[in-house]
Amino acid sequence: MKATIVSATDQEAFDQAIATAESVIKDHKPIVIPTDTVYGIAADAFSVEGVTALLAAKGRSRQMPPPVLIYDKAVLAGLADEVSADARALADAFWPGALTLIFYSQPSLNWDLGETQGTVALRVPHDPVAIELLKKLGPLAVSSANKTGRVAATTADEAMEQLGADVELILDGGPRPAERSDDFESVHAQPSTIVDCTSDRLIVVREGAIPVERLREVVPSVVTRAEFDEQEKARREAEVALAQTQQAMTTLENDSDQQEIDGVGPKAAAPVAGSLAAHLVSHSGLKAVDQKRTATAYAAPIRTVEDKTKPFTVAEARALVFGASSSTSAGITLESKAGQAELDELEELPEA
Repeated sequence: MKATIVSATDQEAFDQAIATAESVIKDHKPIVIPTDTVYGIAADAFSVEGVTALLAAKGRSRQMPPPVLIYDKAVLAGLADEVSADARALADAFWPGALTLIFYSQPSLNWDLGETQGTVALRVPHDPVAIELLKKLGPLAVSSANKTGRVAATTADEAMEQLGADVELILDGGPRPAERSDDFESVHAQPSTIVDCTSDRLIVVREGAIPVERLREVVPSVVTRAEFDEQEKARREAEVALAQTQQAMTTLENDSDQQEIDGVGPKAAAPVAGSLAAHLVSHSGLKAVDQKRTATAYAAPIRTVEDKTKPFTVAEARALVFGASSSTSAGITLESKAGQAELDELEELPEA
């Protein structure tokens, strides 16, 4: 097979070129067309045979599905699902133009572009030949006109050199991009900028003809892939640090709970020498007071207090010994209406 180059640079030739291209596309074969960035190899997006031939011509597998060109942003709703307000704002600002947006595709679409993982990359090109074809034929699967690993063609002759044996038709719309300088080289051609719009944050997955700064003039939250990866790394590190902190706090709480179970608690202040508390301790028959235990941890046998000259309730005596708010110094007497029966029930402090 040897491709035919058909001019599309004047109105008469243009009409004939469009008619020829329409015939080849409907026959499920790929063609080469000009776009606003570089020349592209195109096929009917809904033709499995056509898309397969496109990938074969480029030397690509199904793991590298082609984007889809549409003639107007109004077509977006019919092909894409879950289009966010930010994504629509970018489409409004830069279509037609060199911006490709990745969306989830409508699940009802009967097409097979390759291993897309349920997504589709869409663009409205700023090129009269491409737009006219898209109006007549509908969405076209289009990838840059080159063999994989080689520089994309920016003229019809360059496309012929690489793909002339793989396609039947090459539409010649003149050099691309149209505003190129005389000393322009194809290696310097910029592809479209690609933005992933399948998550809450819009991510630039390929920087191209439209700078990130311009995108941020419309949607300030747009991030590059490198920025996104850095943010994700920081988020994961923060989650790990939080989990470690929570684990440490849980361990500390468990240790504290275990200490309570084991009868180990905060130390109480020692009774002041000569105070009533010291007097109670000295007459309790104990050799010492265990300052590490809490009052609630004791379960000692009840004994009768020998010193019955000061009528204290059990609660008052415990409060004094274990450092509660009411402390006394030598010579101070607490008033109590407790009778001899309450005093007889006073618990002896447990042994250390």
